[in-house]
Formats: sequence, structure tokens, C-alpha cells
Amino acid sequence: MEKFNFRTQVLIRHLQQTTATATAAAISRSPCLSYAPPETSEPPSPFDVSSMRKLMDGHNLVDRDWVFNLMIQSKLFNPKMRGGKVFVVPDYNQSMEQQREITMKRIQYLLDHGVFDGWLTGRGFESEMRKLALLEVIEIFDHSLAIKIGVHFFLWGGAIQFFGTKRHHDKWLSATENYLIKGCFSMTELGHGSNVRGIETVTTYDSKSGEFVINTPCESAQKYWIGGAANHATHTVVFSQLNVDGKNEGVHAFITQIRDADGNICPNIRIADCGHKIGLNGVDNGRIWFDNVRIPRENLLNSVADVSPDGKYLSAIKDPDQRFGAFMAPLTSGRVTIAASAVYSAKISLAIAIRYSLTRRAFSITPDSAEVLLLDYPSHQHRLLPLLAKTYAMSFAANHLKLLYVKRTPQLIKTLHVVSSSFKAILTWHNMRTLQECREACGGQGLKTENRIGQLKGEFDVQSTFEGDNNVLMQQVSKALLGEYLAAKKRNKPFKDLGLDHMNKSCPTIPLQLTASTVRSVQFQNDILCLRERDLLNHFAAQVSKYQAQGESKESAVIASYRLAEDLGRAFSDRAIFQTFVEAENNVTDVPLKNILSVLRSMYVLVTLDEDAAFLRYGYLTVENAETVRKEVANLCSEMRPHALALVTSFGIPDAFLSPIAFDWIAANSWSPEQD
Repeated sequence: MEKFNFRTQVLIRHLQQTTATATAAAISRSPCLSYAPPETSEPPSPFDVSSMRKLMDGHNLVDRDWVFNLMIQSKLFNPKMRGGKVFVVPDYNQSMEQQREITMKRIQYLLDHGVFDGWLTGRGFESEMRKLALLEVIEIFDHSLAIKIGVHFFLWGGAIQFFGTKRHHDKWLSATENYLIKGCFSMTELGHGSNVRGIETVTTYDSKSGEFVINTPCESAQKYWIGGAANHATHTVVFSQLNVDGKNEGVHAFITQIRDADGNICPNIRIADCGHKIGLNGVDNGRIWFDNVRIPRENLLNSVADVSPDGKYLSAIKDPDQRFGAFMAPLTSGRVTIAASAVYSAKISLAIAIRYSLTRRAFSITPDSAEVLLLDYPSHQHRLLPLLAKTYAMSFAANHLKLLYVKRTPQLIKTLHVVSSSFKAILTWHNMRTLQECREACGGQGLKTENRIGQLKGEFDVQSTFEGDNNVLMQQVSKALLGEYLAAKKRNKPFKDLGLDHMNKSCPTIPLQLTASTVRSVQFQNDILCLRERDLLNHFAAQVSKYQAQGESKESAVIASYRLAEDLGRAFSDRAIFQTFVEAENNVTDVPLKNILSVLRSMYVLVTLDEDAAFLRYGYLTVENAETVRKEVANLCSEMRPHALALVTSFGIPDAFLSPIAFDWIAANSWSPEQD
């Protein structure tokens, strides 16, 4: 009744106002709710937040903070005051053309401040890790900016580094690092994306002139989605079938100039814009056609194969399949950076949604009681906290993948390909699911562009398909596991690669009746994840063999077994991610930090068991044990709840890179004269 009378008086005052000014004053004098930072009401963290951030980011924290501050200090990064705080976020209300131009200005700003120093000319572990760290920070601000930079350095620059030799390094790397030229990467075609071997662009060697001649023979061969091509790139690496003396030698890479220094398109080249997209409109994706474009013989990137002046094809790798594999091996850098950026996108959305849920209230339990904080509802906890635990697990997985990439050796190429394919798929799928859940968890505020989460969905959706369609990548993972399985059986030797050494041990057994303490133990968690992987691999191999016995080819048999392949790919991924978590946890000696990591690890594993029907489908869990797991997920939500703020604070993302609803969302939406 008191609430009714209060609202009646508010309405009467409102109707009695006769001017807009008086109305504005009445509104400002009569706030119904007040905001208090969650730091004032949440319990103090038992673990050290800075230590957790160091564990999560893994490396180059000082360098990361330096770039964060560089962006905060410049008006180029669109600082906006909302609710008494400054936020930096791209202006997505700009036209596509404006977004592209401001992206180039931001690149120039970062270049002028030395951010890119050593990205291509530096050598060694520290230089590589610094480059990856700074790209992750840039991605937190804007995916378009990071992709534009990534195409230039990791794809164009990486192709020259890994496919080229000294003559290419000397001519192109320093010029690329200093943006004296702007590079792009022409692999994808209208008719071929994931199937690189099928691309239709043709390059023929002309021994009379000592030149290569590049042609787009049909419309489906036009280069498509080429980042940087529509407006800014001056050069590209063209992936093409190589024809030497009438013989197709397969896919090779060629440096080709597409614009002069004044930005004019070069002769015999046509470029068109791919147009507006659901996200990444700061990247100028373009289409390219080549009409008898001649380039010097020296422009063939020749680390794997070369053509002599008189037209002889030369390669130390005689097998075409192995040669193609050598060409593709260095391209894992794209999957590595995509996987890492997906984790940071999930961190942004969780930090925003969880902070909001710690100050936003809805409904009262009893008529006279205060409304309940969103995160105090068990259902809201179940929406966000398992995703938070998964994001921690995937952060450790991304760190592991980066180390695997930077420390790669020829012996690890296969492992790197499989792990990067697996993690790229799982981490980007996780990010999209997290973004959607966080968007919904923020209600209508999640729709506002300034609150970031809804916009990030459009910006990051592409990650599921570029640098390899996720479903195709997971099939490659299963095929690689099958190859390892068949090779081990044929040699009658133990498994040793791809983490399959657990199959050399006796098959783990799962207790008939699980308890809460059992399901939280590392031993049980490892056993059930390994059991699923080994059993599915055995099933997959048996089913493929069965189809082959019926006359099917191996490829057809694998395709027909796609459901098992999908389950196996996820089983491999979950087990591998779990092991990176355990490794990170084992390196921690601080007791409070170790305790919360144990809770997060258990949540990661148990929510995986709860959500994946494979554990029931194949009998790894009984119905009764599945119910035990489900109850323990709810218990873990309750345990994580007091630590939620500290866990998202540990992400180390500065306030300016979050959004208004993560802080004083009432002040951010209050009336001000500027809104008149």
C-alpha cells in the first residue's frame, strides 16, 4: 500500500508540472533506486586478484597495460563519459567507410608509438610472446582493428616469414613492419574456402620472360573476403595452382602488387568490395580478379619449392601431399590468435554481465523485503557461473596453445595442427554461446551497442568459419586421431602423440555410485574424460573399418561416421583442455589460489558431463550418477557465487574497456541537459 501511495504522489507531481524544465528537475530529485558498487557489498577475496590475473594472462602484463593506456589516452579510440566514467569503444554508428578509415588512423597511432616494433624483424621467444600479448589487448578494444593488423602481420607478414627465404625477408619484412607497404592474403576464393587444394586461380611460368603469369580463369576463382583488399592493401600473397611446363605442381604462394604508392589499382587487376557485413565493418574485405598479371620469378615464395630460370620445378619434398602439408603448416598462427581472442571476448561479456548482476535487482521474496540481486538467484548463477569456469579453463588452454606455437619444432607440426584446430573450434563456439547468454542475462541493456555484448556477437560470429570452418576442423581432429590409432595398431607399439598415451594404460573404471567428493577428485575427472575419448576412438575406428569392409573407401567411411567423429573431436578437446587446467593448477603453490582453481576445475568438468549427452548415450554415466553430477554443479554454483566479482576482476580488463552497465548504470542513463 505504501508503494502504491508513493507512486500515486509521483504521478500527481508529474502531471502538475507545466514545463519541460520542471519535469526534468522532478525526475532528477526522485530517484527510486540507488547504485552501490559491488565492491562495497561483496565479501573480500580470499585469493590475490593480481596473482590470478598473472596466471590467466600468462605473460607480458606490463606490455599489455602499456597498450591499454595508450588507447585510453587518445581521442582516436572514441572516449565517452557515461555515469561518471570514461569508456573507450568503437563508434558502430559510423558508416562502413568511416569505420575503415578510423581503423587505419588507429593503426598509424599504434605504429607511431612503437607498438609494432619487432613484430616481424624481432627474433626469439620473448618477441613472439610480446606480439601475441599486444594483439590480444588490441582485440579487447576492437575486433576489426585486430583483424586488420593480424592480416597484415600474421598472414601477409607470416607468409613471407615462413614461405619465403632470405631474399624475401630482406626486401619485405622491415617494410611491412613499418607499414611502408600494406599487405593482404589472397587464399580464399568464391568457390573454395576450407578446401585450399581445390582453389582455381592459375599461375603459369613463362620461361622466355622469366615471369609468372597469374590468371583468374572463372568467376568462382575470384579471390574473396580478402581483408584489406577493398581499400588499403598495396600487395598481396596470392595462393594459386602452379603450372610449370604443362604440369600442375599444386598450390604455391606468390607476392603480387595490387596498388601503387598513390593507391591506384595496378594494371590487369580488378578489385571489388565485399560490402557491408554483420560485423567487422572496420575491415575492408574485397574481391580480386587477375587478368594475365605478370610478376618476377623471384616473387615465388620458395622455402618449399622453386622454379629455375629455365623453367625446372625444384623441391626437396617429392611427395605432393607432404609438400602441400609443408605449405599449410605455418598457417596455424591464425587459429592460435583466433582461439586466444575468443577467450578475451568471453571475458569481456562475463565481466559486464556478472558486474551488472551484482547490482541489478528484480522481484522480492516477500512483500516488504528488498528486491533480490540477479546473481543471488540460483537460476542466474547457473546461467553465468559455469560459463565463467569454462572461460578459465579455456584461458589456460589458449596459453598452452600459444606456447606450443611459439616453441614449435618440425616434430610438433602435427600436434600443433590438431590442437590448434581443436581449440580454435571449441573456444570460438564457447565464446558465441557465452555472448548470447550474457546478452540475455543483461535483459534489454544487453541490446544497447554501448554495452558491448550484443555488438560483440556480430563482431565475433565470423570466428566460427574463418581460418577453417569449425565443423571441418573437428573432422580433421578425428581423422588425425584415427590415423594415430591405426598407425599404433599396425606397428603394435604404444601410443605417444596427440596426448593419447593414456590409451597405453588399462581402461579406467567409473564407480557404480558416485559421491560429491568423488566427482570433485582430479582422478575421477581425468578417468572419465580419458574413458570417453578412448572408447569413442575405438568405436570410430571400428565403424570406419566396418564401412570399408562393405566396399566403401576410407574417405567415404569417415564421412558416413560423422556423428562418432563429432563426439570424438569434442572428447579429445575436453580432455586436452582439462589437462592444461591441471597443469596450470599444479604450478600454483598459493593455497587460496589453489582452492578456488580446484572449484573452477570441478565446475568445468562437471558441467561438461552434465551438458554432453555422450556420457549417457555411451554409458559412461548411469542415470543416477548423472543426477549426482547435476546436483554437484548446483553446489559449485553456490560456492563460486561469493567469488564471482573477484574472478571477473582477475581478468585484468580495465574499466574503460567494459561498459556502463558494468558500473553505475543508473547514473549512465540519468537525464542530462545534453540529451534535450
